[in-house]
Amino acid sequence: MISDQSAFDLPNPRGPFVNFETYSAPSFYRMEEDLKLWEHRGRVAAAGVGHAPTLRRWDWQAQSSVGAWSLLAIHNALEDAGISPSEVDGLTMVADTSTGAFWPEGREVPAEFLKTFKSTKDQWDGLTKLSPEWIIKNIPEFSNVKFASVASFCVSHALTAAIQAVGDGLCKVCVVVKGWSNFEGRYRHGGALAQDTVSGPRKWIHGMAGPACYPTAMQFQRYLDKYNKTHDMMAPFVVNSRKNGLLFPEGYFAQHRPDPITEDDYNNARWIAKPANLLDNDLPIHTAGAYVITTAERAKDTRHKPVYVLGHAGKGWINGQTQVAARPRGMIDSLEEIEEYCSSTAGRLLTSAGISVEDVSFENMYDGFTLFHVFHIEGLGYAGIKRGEALDFFQTDISIHGPNPVSPSGGNVGGGRSRFWMHTDSIQQIQGRAGARQISKPAEIGISGGPVPQNSSFLVWSATPG
Repeated sequence: MISDQSAFDLPNPRGPFVNFETYSAPSFYRMEEDLKLWEHRGRVAAAGVGHAPTLRRWDWQAQSSVGAWSLLAIHNALEDAGISPSEVDGLTMVADTSTGAFWPEGREVPAEFLKTFKSTKDQWDGLTKLSPEWIIKNIPEFSNVKFASVASFCVSHALTAAIQAVGDGLCKVCVVVKGWSNFEGRYRHGGALAQDTVSGPRKWIHGMAGPACYPTAMQFQRYLDKYNKTHDMMAPFVVNSRKNGLLFPEGYFAQHRPDPITEDDYNNARWIAKPANLLDNDLPIHTAGAYVITTAERAKDTRHKPVYVLGHAGKGWINGQTQVAARPRGMIDSLEEIEEYCSSTAGRLLTSAGISVEDVSFENMYDGFTLFHVFHIEGLGYAGIKRGEALDFFQTDISIHGPNPVSPSGGNVGGGRSRFWMHTDSIQQIQGRAGARQISKPAEIGISGGPVPQNSSFLVWSATPG
């Protein structure tokens, strides 16, 4: 066991009211270069998904706080699976909930929040972060939780940790939860980035241009030059993603801005960091999502068809209790490094699942910046495409009705920044309950995951245990 108490930054995180062991989520990741077939192939399954509503920003009401909505998402996931909270013996989560917005300086924790929920020793728990203690205190039926792990970066990492833990026998029914809190102010406009000068490593990246998409935009400019492509060739992908996102009733745009976009809308959007424009960036929102992961045997008796995990793999390296992104040779990863990360990860992922890329029915790979999707699917070789061919591929039929559906979830650009729509859609596609998003071809095997090429976790989902 590797204790990871610091991941949720509580002075005394384990109190007398809990009796579980906390593990470092990175200890469950598979990032070795020589991965073999996953030892638990087909023995772990997804049994339920649940979501909270979405807001553009938090409305400062206790019942819509990120903690409250995380509890709601968990309840919905358990209801979806038909599993009682008392049967849950594992809990995996992402500690950080920020979308890049900072808590307003000088603003106190709302009294109504403190009155409504049971607190830990950290008054920000349930507001700007989540801990297993806070969740368990506020779901007393979780009295049988014996295992917890905390991921610090992305729901893809949290899902991976839960899946591996169930496979390893550390728990039998594990709930995964990810909450996103969005406060007042602009994205990344606060903290060190709001100072007159930027110190530390950030000065070599954000200090040069500011926008978070800047390094990716640099890589994409190199891509366009290298392969003789143009930015407007991205338009069909972004339009298709919004179209799919509007078919995702839990998504932000489906709930609040139910209007499609056109290729002209995309091509005329203002630049954020050329060649990344406004519609190449996902929209920060306030929401939460949850999943129920269990053994394949237990999943047979749940409410819906089990969705089996064939394998998982990611990119990065483990430094003690922490997952660290792959290290570039320079200040920013070159395009060629990004391409190699994606190809390496995809190859190891397919090997871990015991499949070839031709077996993949659909993909829901990360698109927080749309440009990432190009790198990911070329690395995978989806639909037979090679490096430099994704933009040409986007000019073909990539819709849910076509032979090679791309991002049927709509991703983050189609649903708002959650990083979990892609997992939900993959599970629901294989179960045959994606509704209006259901792809026309048989949904037998799907791939979802992310986020960035340098630091990722990907999963292979299947209709059968293999």
